[in-house]
Amino acid sequence: QVQLVESGGGFVQAGGSLRLSCAASGGTFSSYVMGWFRQAPGKERECVVALFWSGGSTSYTDSVKGRFTASRDNAKNTVYLQMNSLKPEDTAVYYCAAAQASLGRDTYYYRAPNRYGYWGQGTQVTVSS
Repeated sequence: QVQLVESGGGFVQAGGSLRLSCAASGGTFSSYVMGWFRQAPGKERECVVALFWSGGSTSYTDSVKGRFTASRDNAKNTVYLQMNSLKPEDTAVYYCAAAQASLGRDTYYYRAPNRYGYWGQGTQVTVSS
């Protein structure tokens, strides 16, 4: 059974940085696509970034381009989200998600939450102004 455990959330002032981690277990992740999502109170869950575990392109939502960077450590089965220049509007619960990738689909296809069958418990990120 695939399990995802996020960590690294917290409270930070605007302009600060945080790095989120998502430790994955219970699967062979080389064929998976991973997503970082966030959900603010009263808002829909949105994809921050989708990336293939095997490498290749990533797909970021426009509001985080140039500020957030996703990466992975294959040896540790861990995906990271480095968040710089944080803004109050980045405040949300951040979730890691995983799905087995389908042939012929790019990362943009995986920006929809319903593409994913595995989710972590979420980690709160709060950015003060």
